[in-house]
Amino acid sequence: MTGRALDYHPFFSNRKVVVLLATLCCLFWGSSYPAIKIGFQLFSIDTSDTAEKLVFGGWRCFLAGLILLGVAALSKKNIFAMSRSNWAEVGMLGVLQTSLMFVFFYIGLAHTSGVKGSVLNGTVSFFGVLLAHFIYRNDRLSWAKSLGCLIGFVGVLVVNFENLDHDLTDFSFTLVGEGCVILSAFFMAAGMIYGKQVSQRMDSGLMTGYQLVIGGAVLLIAGYSLGAGLGPLTLRSSSILGYLVLNSSIAYTLWSVLLKYNRVGLVSVFNFLVPIFGAILSALFLGEAFLEWKNLVALVLVCTGIWLVTLEKSR
Repeated sequence: MTGRALDYHPFFSNRKVVVLLATLCCLFWGSSYPAIKIGFQLFSIDTSDTAEKLVFGGWRCFLAGLILLGVAALSKKNIFAMSRSNWAEVGMLGVLQTSLMFVFFYIGLAHTSGVKGSVLNGTVSFFGVLLAHFIYRNDRLSWAKSLGCLIGFVGVLVVNFENLDHDLTDFSFTLVGEGCVILSAFFMAAGMIYGKQVSQRMDSGLMTGYQLVIGGAVLLIAGYSLGAGLGPLTLRSSSILGYLVLNSSIAYTLWSVLLKYNRVGLVSVFNFLVPIFGAILSALFLGEAFLEWKNLVALVLVCTGIWLVTLEKSR
């Protein structure tokens, strides 16, 4: 794709607003790590039961999408005024950034800690910056971006060492755990790039709503067809699901709008904040170890990566 002029919005293109809203989105996504793990417990979802995870994630996405479409309808928008190509695009986006991303995210998070998973998911920033380099001419890699991605990736490696103090050969990485989290990050970054293109041709709110509804429906169909169901609905379990639904609807909408009016490289780098929020909140709500050398070293490296990638932008 060529470096076409970006759509400009006096509010959403303002640098301070971008920083504030992007940070808010990352705070929401970071809080998803402990919330999902708590949801697994409240809905009695076994870590080895993939089908139940699909149902849990499916209801989260499907209901979030319905909320967004309901808000759009109340705002007097014609939610069905879309071309055949629009339907095809949001369908592809729903499968890519919702169905596939959540499948690997939920499976991976069930087989690793919330702290570790949140740091690993920071790779979405690397994927976003790298993919933008090859797709957009006005979003190329520079020495600062390249060095920032390299340092941040080292941080991702550090968090996988079981014993950073004594044995650097003790590297803990499994495909079903850490591997799935990283694969989830790739699908999110790819969906982010594709979603930016789609948002230029249709309303961001409608795009996000249909994306979540379609992606969530795919997850629900897959989960129920495998014989799974949603666990016991109690006040606590319903509350955690409700929070995750609002979490997705708000964060995805704001993120789509930011991508519509700003460069992918500028917005995607804020995903590095997700590991920080995720690690801290997982430590607070799940009682997981946070103040370990490897976690602190990893977060310092990840933050350094953010600073280097945004260095050129700030100049």
